[in-house]
Amino acid sequence: MRVLVTGGAGFIGANLCRTLTTRPEVESVTVLDDFSTGSRANLDDVGVRVVEGSILDRDLLAEIVPGATHVIHLAARPSVPRSLADPIASHTVNATGALHVLDACRATRPHVVLASSSSVYGDCREPRKHEDLPARPLSPYGAGKLAAEAYALAYAESYGLPVLPFRFFNVYGPLQPAGHAYAAVVPAFVSAALAGRPVQIHGDGEQSRDFTFVGSVAGVVAEAAVRRITSRRPVNLAFGTRVSLLRLRQALEAVLERPIEVEFRPARAGDIRHSRASSRLLLDLLPGTRPVPLDEGLHLTVSWFEKGPGKALPAGG
Repeated sequence: MRVLVTGGAGFIGANLCRTLTTRPEVESVTVLDDFSTGSRANLDDVGVRVVEGSILDRDLLAEIVPGATHVIHLAARPSVPRSLADPIASHTVNATGALHVLDACRATRPHVVLASSSSVYGDCREPRKHEDLPARPLSPYGAGKLAAEAYALAYAESYGLPVLPFRFFNVYGPLQPAGHAYAAVVPAFVSAALAGRPVQIHGDGEQSRDFTFVGSVAGVVAEAAVRRITSRRPVNLAFGTRVSLLRLRQALEAVLERPIEVEFRPARAGDIRHSRASSRLLLDLLPGTRPVPLDEGLHLTVSWFEKGPGKALPAGG
């Protein structure tokens, strides 16, 4: 296997690269990243080839994609709030960029894993979000991800491209950045708590998420790539947990063994109330897959944050 990971210097990508390089089936890993959100430091001592560039550069894609037997497309402009602030930029990277990657794969037909998002579901009232539900994204970010997965499935039907679109749900863990306005909830909570600041909750805190540790995600994606698993519809990559933000704070208090103050702020546009996956299709494709529990994942995440700049991943990360 020769694997190309777009966005491989990002939080999920760098964790995935660490997992891929431990697999005996993997001959080489190449990372394509423009470092707009990822960091070279995330790949220190990982043993991958790094190509600096953008998925919007079709000439560059035409140069590097043919050497890959597998392409894992993670590159994206993340964050629902960021997409609300600049929807055109979000679409350009998340939809058009994904199309460029898929089209570069058309001639040689590598196995493609594409990262989509639970944001495509919107705020549906079903207790568990399953893949047969209609997609009704509430944000430009969700709309762009829906377009990307639709293109992936269309390329599978039109050109015989072997594809597997995964819908990620609130991934968290080591290497996830916290120090910016669009930080995800877990790193924002951990960073604030370690600094002795109140954690900020937008809304009443009863909104819930299906938090998925990055090590679980990396393991599933790597195994799916090695086995060249495909699907004619998107697949949730989450395990059906439902944790409110208030419960997340309590879990973090247990890890830190001290209370954490809360600062409540107004609810944000584009945020959904509840997000919980059905994992039935995932477990049909990969029976026996088990996630890292929240308390263990938080311990690993806090351990990484506590090491400070230049930190290495904790064991299990």
